[in-house]
Amino acid sequence: MSNKWSGPVEKIDDYRWRIPLSYKKGMRVPGIIYADKEMLEQIREEQGLEQVANVAFLPGIVCCSLAMPDIHWGYGFPIGGVAAMRIDDGVVSPGGVGFDINCGVRLLRTNLKKEDVMPKIRQLVDALFASVPSGVGSEGKIRLSKGEIDQVLVRGSRWAVEKGYGKPEDLDVTEEHGEMKGADPSKVSGRAKERGAPQLGTLGSGNHFLEVALIDEIFEPAIAADMGIDEVGQVVLYIHCGSRGLGHQVADDYVKEMVRAMAKYGIELPERQLACAPVKSPEGQAYLAAMRCAANYAWANRQCIAHWVREAFCRVLGICEADAGLEMIYDVAHNIAKIEDHQLNGKKEKLCVHRKGATRAFPAGHPDLPQIYARIGQPVLIPGDMGRVSYVLVGTERAMKETFGSTCHGAGRVQSRAAAKRHLTGREVLHELEAKGITVRAESLSGLAEEASEAYKDATKVVNIAHNAGISKIVARTRPIGVIKG
Repeated sequence: MSNKWSGPVEKIDDYRWRIPLSYKKGMRVPGIIYADKEMLEQIREEQGLEQVANVAFLPGIVCCSLAMPDIHWGYGFPIGGVAAMRIDDGVVSPGGVGFDINCGVRLLRTNLKKEDVMPKIRQLVDALFASVPSGVGSEGKIRLSKGEIDQVLVRGSRWAVEKGYGKPEDLDVTEEHGEMKGADPSKVSGRAKERGAPQLGTLGSGNHFLEVALIDEIFEPAIAADMGIDEVGQVVLYIHCGSRGLGHQVADDYVKEMVRAMAKYGIELPERQLACAPVKSPEGQAYLAAMRCAANYAWANRQCIAHWVREAFCRVLGICEADAGLEMIYDVAHNIAKIEDHQLNGKKEKLCVHRKGATRAFPAGHPDLPQIYARIGQPVLIPGDMGRVSYVLVGTERAMKETFGSTCHGAGRVQSRAAAKRHLTGREVLHELEAKGITVRAESLSGLAEEASEAYKDATKVVNIAHNAGISKIVARTRPIGVIKG
């Protein structure tokens, strides 16, 4: 991971670079990296580009193996990787989704302004920390009855809303309405269900967070207004988490299954972590059904958290939810594989699109978008690290043509968690953030050190590349004033 990559890269334009087919015998398509010259040199510092080339070996891959500007080393696929496979002769790979299935971001807007919240920001952060369990192995307030976990796996956010956690209109602005079709709980192991049952409504650890933020700048006022983003200084809130132990177990179970499947189907790849099976095979279909269950669990998880966030805001600020205006802008997944329609050689074709550390970015007019965003395109939520800014963007037509409707998902790590802890202590990170006017609560100081700003790329540079390349458009920038970390 620490060895610098020295393979060939050809410049396409200022924001796109190609790993040619000639780099490795067996590549079926070239690799395409979205980066500027400076970012490319940073990306070369590890072996993520080798993973881009290895993904190009997968059967049925079309067009190219893609890397977003936040690319870094991952399991099998790089984080920040996108690849689309034909259904008939292509494969699905758990490494192309990752272990935190449907890790994603939800953004809520409010009617509140900086002056409404700053006098009580510490109380608010404390209330959010108390309301949403966080940390490794954390367990939630929801107790599922026997068999109820299967309902969550099939119905996702809808299950949560029907149990009183949120509002029906939340579903309209959740990707897949928070309820991905084709989920089959029988394809999820008992161990996965055991891990997931007590964790619903929990934040977890690692890079998961709640963030109270202010709108810092609006670049596209008309588009922002359609999202309920009205003015600089407006308070918004991010929720970033995924499918917890259930999703991790699903991934672990099916990586092992796919290793056996590769021998069965005679698939040879340069990297065992790319283990896969044909999309149409029993193994491929079983993984997709289980992955959809984990995705639904993650949407239900964020839905429950959003409910408790709303309650905490109202309790601390002494206002009702209607006055607070705690309405969802959108909820996006960034670790998922989906069967989607795309144009390929002038024809519409169903493809299995893997997005690992990459966000869907569909353009205006796409039939999968809610009506309120038909004119502007899908909201794209790109969180930075906890000490710097985050961004709201929208999808574009160019993304549909070049990246299967995909863009970056965050800042992207430049240091491992171990390396981050060698450079700074959690207490030092805490003091740095509070010196910037950011109130922080964390389950552990060690976890805080792992997530120091220095461990990440600058989200502004990442987002500017995506914007300048045309695969998403910047709408607004936010900056944190309160952060809860697991």
